Amino acid sequence: MNRYIEKKHVIHTFSPDHVPAASARPGETLIFETYDCHMGQLLREGSDFDHMDKSLANPATGPVYIEGACPQDILRLAIRNIELDQVGILDKGPTAGALKEHFPEYIIRRLPVKDGMVHYGHLQIPVRPMIGVIGTAPKGHAVSTLAPGDHGGNMDCTSIGPGAVLYLPVRVPGALLAMGDLHAVMGDGECGNCGVETGGRVTVQVDVVKNHPIPWPLVETGDRWIAIASRENVDEACQKAVDQMFTFLTVEAGLSKLDAGMLIDMLGNLVVCQIVNPQKTVRLEMPKWPLEKLGFYGFADQESITRGLKGEQEVRP
Repeated sequence: MNRYIEKKHVIHTFSPDHVPAASARPGETLIFETYDCHMGQLLREGSDFDHMDKSLANPATGPVYIEGACPQDILRLAIRNIELDQVGILDKGPTAGALKEHFPEYIIRRLPVKDGMVHYGHLQIPVRPMIGVIGTAPKGHAVSTLAPGDHGGNMDCTSIGPGAVLYLPVRVPGALLAMGDLHAVMGDGECGNCGVETGGRVTVQVDVVKNHPIPWPLVETGDRWIAIASRENVDEACQKAVDQMFTFLTVEAGLSKLDAGMLIDMLGNLVVCQIVNPQKTVRLEMPKWPLEKLGFYGFADQESITRGLKGEQEVRP
């Protein structure tokens, strides 16, 4: 039986001080019901930015206390499914994005999302569901859900979608996991201002990788490892993403520094996730196949993933 976390449990910061909305054991499947990034305020025809409460932006559902998750562990989140609501919000305006000087007035489009398509005029654009905001509580201070960071947060990374596994650091007991800000489709970089913002339901399976302190977000897909970094500007985020992948390759995959550096040069792809948030987010992608040739298959092959009441080990497919 899946545990359902209703969107009435909303936070606007990631903080160690939040009271958990629910708790879950490793191995459980959770369904997070989420608002869109405007908390539904723009869904009604006639609503506009002038009359909305901007303090409600980027609500995240949660947090959920994960039993057995301790500092120095990492949370393993297998994203099984994202079910989208039937309306998405696309907007332009003067406050964010690389095109803001071209849009002195706010413009809102309410787009149907149905049958796997976003309907934009006569165009039908295939959905590519993703989670914009997902994170754990940082230690000692609160971070707005508008901001990304080493705890996760508002990363707006298109790779965080169905079929991916996201690893997040645990900084406080129970991790305090929360998520929201779904997108039906969004271009890498989120250059103009936003994606097609929508609510929905996210199904994730939660596990804990014990005693494995990776201090930043990491994504595993079917064919790639992805290091995500957020910093004050894109240049700093790029440098951090490269450093993180280099650390992953040398410490986790066991490569020599020379081999890690050369593989990054030959096969690493650096991609901008978003340029509109308080910190900018970049990811560095590395294909799995050369690492598997060298004997590294990931955390699931290391006897450190706890599952269920008996701490059973997961077997990699």
